[in-house]
Amino acid sequence: MAKRGDQCRLCRSAKPVVAESKGALVSQAEQLLKHLYDRFNARDMDAVLATMHPDVVWANGLEGGYVHGHNGVREYWTKQWAAMDSRADPLGFSIKVDRSAEVLVHLTARDHEGKVLFDTNAIHVFRLHNGLISRFDILQ
Repeated sequence: MAKRGDQCRLCRSAKPVVAESKGALVSQAEQLLKHLYDRFNARDMDAVLATMHPDVVWANGLEGGYVHGHNGVREYWTKQWAAMDSRADPLGFSIKVDRSAEVLVHLTARDHEGKVLFDTNAIHVFRLHNGLISRFDILQ
């Protein structure tokens, strides 16, 4: 695992997810998304937001609907983390023909007394634009 400073450089130097080969496209998108999940689990909000377009559209997995922009995501996760200790661990990545990225993810959450709130798998779908996440959806 890279040092925190190295990981933040990844976010700041994101390049468009347009590549000459599918292998390069998959590698670049997978690297960005692995970084996103790692920083989410570390509660490194600034590094996570740096992976997203400023006008990102983000699915609200707790209440439904979407939040918008960095401020919306920040408020959503601040609220979520205050209510529970959640983790999202990616299990597999797939880049689709439309260049969206699907991630099979293991989701867990416990309340502050340690009671399991959920322990399940889901599919997260990301749209990438110019090397940043522009949209996030959850498939159940």
